[in-house]
Amino acid sequence: MQTYFENPLSWTGFFTMLAVGVLMLLIVLGFVTYAIYFERKVIGYMQLRPGPNRTGPFGLLQSVADVTKLLIKEDTIPSKADRALFILAPAIAFVPSFAVIATLPYTSNLYAADLNVGLLYYGALTSISTLGIVLGGWASNNKYSLLGGMRSAAQMISYEVPLILSMVGVIMLSGSLNLRTIVEGQAGWIWNWNIFPQIIAFGVFVIAAISELNRTPFDLPEAESELVAGYHVEYSGFRFAFFMLAEYVYVYAIAALTTVLFLGGWHAPAPFLTFIPELIWFLLKFSAVVFVLFWLRATMPRIRIDQLMGLAWKYLLPIALVNIFLTALVKELLK
Repeated sequence: MQTYFENPLSWTGFFTMLAVGVLMLLIVLGFVTYAIYFERKVIGYMQLRPGPNRTGPFGLLQSVADVTKLLIKEDTIPSKADRALFILAPAIAFVPSFAVIATLPYTSNLYAADLNVGLLYYGALTSISTLGIVLGGWASNNKYSLLGGMRSAAQMISYEVPLILSMVGVIMLSGSLNLRTIVEGQAGWIWNWNIFPQIIAFGVFVIAAISELNRTPFDLPEAESELVAGYHVEYSGFRFAFFMLAEYVYVYAIAALTTVLFLGGWHAPAPFLTFIPELIWFLLKFSAVVFVLFWLRATMPRIRIDQLMGLAWKYLLPIALVNIFLTALVKELLK
């Protein structure tokens, strides 16, 4: 039999890949469950509230109870909605958020896929989630949902441009789109991390990433005070949970990507600290990024849509372009 694959996948390889995928899904779902818990605890502490403290010891089962409630709630579909697209939209929003995790390296030996175009793969897949949000708003046959979906699309597309451009400086320094190669270029002392030579790109990346996550102060896609909860107003039960799940999976992905691109990945800040396992360093940096995201949500108010769009096109885009030219100039001068 003729095969179109140079190395056909065996059944052993197939089940190994399946097991790795299931394991990653369980890890991400565990992160999402307790990221919600710790976010509520952190925000509660900052705002002098106790946060979850009743369900389970120290409230540890509160997120589990919330998820269970969503899964067993009635799943309603509006009678005049586009049924097929209404059902498909949450999956389109969630699947890319999980698929991008495949290319994230956690240590020099712990990663699911080592793609030469890993960063391009990440940027391409994250763009698909925008389609899920737009379809969710349009398929609901609700004017508020449609407006929420269109406004969400405008925001996410606008901020994808500076987000991708902010990565170009890192790509120029490392000479690769491979995420493992980018991390290896930051080995040694802390000043080798990309956050220092690319501090401008780091600022643009963080602001654009928070907007891509639809989190405070850029949580206009939800905007329940303005558009009756935006694009997902007609969703209930587990379909609504899929939209929320996608948001928190992207928190995981963005925190990991920030660690890889700018914070040295699994590398210690100094050579004499390399006795600490690589995974520990990665998790410490990853946790710090997640904490900052929670901190911003606790302290910043939502901005207006005109301020949101103006920030992307008037400020972040030109700054990202200037950073690319400065990086090219410095590399040329240092030849």
